[in-house]
Amino acid sequence: MAALDRLAGANGFITLITVRDGVPTVSHLPVLYQREGERVTLTGHWARPNPQAGHAGPALAIFHGPHAYVSPGWYPDKEEAARVPTWNYAVAHLHGALETFTDEDALADLVDRLSRLHEGRIGSDWRFEPGRDDHRRQLRGIIGFRLHADEIRLKLKLNQNHPVANRAAVIAGLERQPGDDNHAVAMLMRERMTAEGN
Repeated sequence: MAALDRLAGANGFITLITVRDGVPTVSHLPVLYQREGERVTLTGHWARPNPQAGHAGPALAIFHGPHAYVSPGWYPDKEEAARVPTWNYAVAHLHGALETFTDEDALADLVDRLSRLHEGRIGSDWRFEPGRDDHRRQLRGIIGFRLHADEIRLKLKLNQNHPVANRAAVIAGLERQPGDDNHAVAMLMRERMTAEGN
């Protein structure tokens, strides 16, 4: 669960998938992640005009972590093993039941907590002020949800099926590339190799 905590903490923007009348609906939303023991809950909100707003019942939430292209040219055994390109990534799929809420105080608390979290990350000081009528009126335009995860699948695809020399070469290759995702995937690979004693 520590890997999920880390992934969700760094990437609190989910893809939320529901099905109504046989038709899938997808939204991309910021959420608050909370874990108490083995119980994981995601809390967020939709704008009322969103076609998914108000969906209840089964849902799938996806946390997308870092991802990076891996060139077969980086592998020391590229010729003898006939290596091909791949993609390394970290994702989490959380299946569970959605429940919705429209209570104004609960929505105000959610918007306040979301804004404090993200304003703090960018060093800003804007605050939702529930005592202000103009702020409180905005709550009429949203519907809150909670997803209680009953199945969690974490997928870390990090070349773990390759020899150590290949993984070390991929780490070096990714570290030479620009971009935060490349470096984050390299770090995850390095951590896994260290944990394995390599």
